[in-house]
Amino acid sequence: MDFAEVRLYPKGNEPETLFTGWNVSQAEFYSEGTLVGVLTTQPIDRVLDYKAPEGGCLPGAFVEVPLGPRKVLGVVWGPGKGDYDRSKIRSIMRVLDVAPMREEMQLFLQRAADYTLTPMSAMLRLATRAPGLSDPPSMQKVYRAGGREPDRMTDARGRVLDVLDEYGGLAFTLKELAEHAGVSTGVVKGLVKQGAVLEEDRPRDLPFPRMDADHAGKELTGDQAAAADSLRAAIQTDQYGTTLLRGVTGSGKTEVYLEAVAECLRRGRQALVLLPEIALTAEFLTRVQARFGTKPAEWHSGVTMTERRRVWRMVAEGHAQVVVGARSALFLPFQRLGLIVVDEEHDTSYKQEEGVMYNARDMAVLRASICGAQVVLASATPSLESWTNAEAGKYHKLTLTSRYGAAVMPDMRAIDMRGEKLPSDRWISGSLQREVLARVEKGEQSLLFINRRGYAPITLCRACGHQIGCDHCDARMVEHRFLKRLVCHQCGESKPMPEVCPSCEVEGRLAPVGPGVERLSEEAQALFPDARVVTLSSDMFGSARALKAQIQDIAEGAADIIIGTQLVAKGHNFPLLTLVGVIDADLGLQGSDLRAAERTFQLMRQVAGRAGRTERKGLALLQTYQPEHPVIRAIIAGDEEGFWQAEADERRLAHVPPFGRMAGIILSSTDVQDVFDLGNEMARRDGPLRQIGAQVFGPAPAPIARVRGRHRVRLLIKADKGAPLQGAIARWLTQFKPSNQTRISVDIDPQSFY
Repeated sequence: MDFAEVRLYPKGNEPETLFTGWNVSQAEFYSEGTLVGVLTTQPIDRVLDYKAPEGGCLPGAFVEVPLGPRKVLGVVWGPGKGDYDRSKIRSIMRVLDVAPMREEMQLFLQRAADYTLTPMSAMLRLATRAPGLSDPPSMQKVYRAGGREPDRMTDARGRVLDVLDEYGGLAFTLKELAEHAGVSTGVVKGLVKQGAVLEEDRPRDLPFPRMDADHAGKELTGDQAAAADSLRAAIQTDQYGTTLLRGVTGSGKTEVYLEAVAECLRRGRQALVLLPEIALTAEFLTRVQARFGTKPAEWHSGVTMTERRRVWRMVAEGHAQVVVGARSALFLPFQRLGLIVVDEEHDTSYKQEEGVMYNARDMAVLRASICGAQVVLASATPSLESWTNAEAGKYHKLTLTSRYGAAVMPDMRAIDMRGEKLPSDRWISGSLQREVLARVEKGEQSLLFINRRGYAPITLCRACGHQIGCDHCDARMVEHRFLKRLVCHQCGESKPMPEVCPSCEVEGRLAPVGPGVERLSEEAQALFPDARVVTLSSDMFGSARALKAQIQDIAEGAADIIIGTQLVAKGHNFPLLTLVGVIDADLGLQGSDLRAAERTFQLMRQVAGRAGRTERKGLALLQTYQPEHPVIRAIIAGDEEGFWQAEADERRLAHVPPFGRMAGIILSSTDVQDVFDLGNEMARRDGPLRQIGAQVFGPAPAPIARVRGRHRVRLLIKADKGAPLQGAIARWLTQFKPSNQTRISVDIDPQSFY
């Protein structure tokens, strides 16, 4: 999606409003008994009439309303319709003590629902994903100076009192005070008994500390300073705009967009920075704290439920100036949003593939266009959609061409595996082995990259040829030797590694086929017995905290060889890393995905960029059986513009995104005949789609035809770029009434076709 497509529904000029809601002035007030329309989080895609409660309520108020025998959460969406027996209309039970939803947020949810063809109730659930919104603020114990001297002073007690004095009476939690003073919690509690420290209860949902825009800005290079000036000028307009900030890995894009964040703070507006992975947040939060004097608010699956509620409330009240988060942070109730940064904007993690199917990059542009904010899309290897919009002038373009400081881009070479003559159970070529050994001897780090989790992707019986699959999905189970289990990467089902073949019951003939990171690690440990080998894969750590700690240890030199999946390609900085070896550069080029070449190019360039990020020169080696492939040649040559131009020309000829429009329809059911019957009927009755010139392909079994016991069939819709696709799909779908066990999911702008 680009900004032109966002403007399919300009305010006050909707050609087709798929949801009949209301947008009203926040200045209105509904007095007690007035009919109001309430949108609830329940799966009822219409606004329900209620009477305003005692004391009245504002438009956008978060309320608790009766629905049958239950109490449910809702938002006052506007005036009631009055098309129901007034005597049967119930009253709102209570208004929650949170800031009302702003009109711009209502509009964002409505337009996002229209674009993605999502029920409004589901959109509201996205916007209220904070636990305990209806609960009164919880309390926590805090500690501050008490004014009395303890009867006996010790060194530990003195350190506690010094900390309280140094921070000018600031309250601490017990853990915070003990950690700051370097003492046990018992020392603090002893001072409480003496009256030297006061223990108090206070609300947990407190404002975040104010950030200082001028705290500690870094000295920027010429390229960085020019880019930062441009972003500052854009922020000062207080108007919408999108900028593609493109720079080679290590060029300092983060420092540039942090200057835009600083300008946003100076103007009293809030900023949101989206990151694709939780593992990236620890290092980033440290950088933000160093720049602005305090940490920002965090919003992702790794934060506690209590903290999620605090962030949601403080964002709504304007007491959280900067939020760093995952894609769902886009649905937080910002009071004065002035900037959205989408870091690594090309990353596929920004696409939500289940439930509400949306692309956070595109929704960031939509939200900013509604509230007059700036968007910065940052990437070393931008998506073709963003590159095309920048080339067409829809997005402003800023480019950083060199690495920060003394660092230079790594040399890149291909290793032609056709001449390496490797045994069938080996994947590290002799050429790569020699380069790794040279780095180990010099005390430098090497990264061996393969984008496959687990030990082996297939477990094969050498007696009968059976491949062990998932009982609930049409997918092969992946051996995870670290866990001593077979795991399905589709549904998460796991089972112990069997001793006998489940098909022919022959014992001892099951064998792993192909490499994953665990098997590559095993090979590296055998080839380099004196080296410290560490494996980085998201499924090998029990918590985000453990993963962050491991990444920090590696950055400080605790490993000689790193074995990693795409997790390591995203934003990490390992100062001692000078060699990157890509084990199978051809892996992403397989299959028929229209974005296969683009994703391979992005991933290879990103992972290669981990090498040589300080003054030490880096080298990236790509093991390939197709060194003459255009994508491999473009990667080695570093001809990014040539690659994007060729890829754009090919897509334009095929009329596929970003030069055409697509939508995926996924039908699923426990009954395979049901989904095929419905799919065939949908393909036959495609009149509303033909009216806009769209084509329907399918139905066909999905590449993974069964997931979690549900059979899956796909249809693909292809249309011209300017076609009013959503309205046509909405009219088309009204013709069909699927059975209770059949689900229909619509994926506008699909990113994958599994």
